[in-house]
Amino acid sequence: MPLDRLLAYQEHGRRPPVVILHGLYGSSRNWLRIAKALAEHAHVFALDLRNHGDSPWADTMTYPEMAEDVARFIEARCAEPPALIGHSMGGKTAMTLVMGRPELVDRLVVVDIAPVPSDSEHLHLVQAMRAVDLDGLNRRAEVDAWLADEIPDSGLRSFLLQNVTASNGALKWRLNLDAIAGNLDALTGFDERLTKQTFAKPTLLVEGEMSDYVRPEHYVLFQHMFPKLQMAVIEGAGHEVHADRPEAFLERVGAFLSG
Repeated sequence: MPLDRLLAYQEHGRRPPVVILHGLYGSSRNWLRIAKALAEHAHVFALDLRNHGDSPWADTMTYPEMAEDVARFIEARCAEPPALIGHSMGGKTAMTLVMGRPELVDRLVVVDIAPVPSDSEHLHLVQAMRAVDLDGLNRRAEVDAWLADEIPDSGLRSFLLQNVTASNGALKWRLNLDAIAGNLDALTGFDERLTKQTFAKPTLLVEGEMSDYVRPEHYVLFQHMFPKLQMAVIEGAGHEVHADRPEAFLERVGAFLSG
C-alpha cells in the first residue's frame, strides 16, 4: 500500500546527502546524535519509516513497500544519490532498495543486520505495548510501570517509551502497533531472491561485538551481494551499535563516507 505523503524526517547540515533509516520501534530521534555529528561534513536526512515517528501509517509494511517509500523520498529531497545508512529493519529496507534501484544510492552502510530471516522477541514486545491502557495515564513513568512485569529490561523499556507522546492532554503511541503486529512475519523475514543479486558500489557492514544478529555464516551472503564490501566490528557494542558506542561508530562510518 503506497503512502499518501512523503516520510517524515529531520534534516541537518549540507551536501553531500546521507539518508539514515532506523530500526523497528525506533525513529529519527534515536539517531539525532549521529546525524548531527555526520552533518559537520554532510547533508543528513534521518527518516521516520512508515508506522513510526511522525510518518504516515499504513496497514502493510513489507520491505518492498518501505524501500519504495525511501526511493520516493530520495527522488524528492536528494539532489544526488545519497549514502544510505540502515540499522536493523532499516538495514533490510536499505538492502531491498539498493537491489531494486541501485542508481538511487551512492554507497551503503548496513548496521548489525543480515539479509536473512531473523529470530526476535518483537511479538512479545508489541503485545506488551498493545496491552497498556493509556486512558487515565498521564506520564511516561506510569507506562513504564505498566510494562515492567512484561519487559524487565529497563534499558529496553526506556527505548520503547521514546514512542510515547502527549496529544491534547492524552498519551498515545507514535507507533502503529496494530500494523506492526500484523506484519511481523514480513518484518522478521527477508526475500531470499535478493541474495542472488549484487550491489556493486561501496558497502560497509558494521556489527556490534556483543550482538548475534550477524553471524560468521552470513558473511558469504554479504560478500556475494556486495562485492565492494568492507566490514567493521565495534567492540563492546550490542545491536544498538550507534547508541552503545557512538564515538567508535562515527569514526568508522565517517571514514567510510569520506573515502
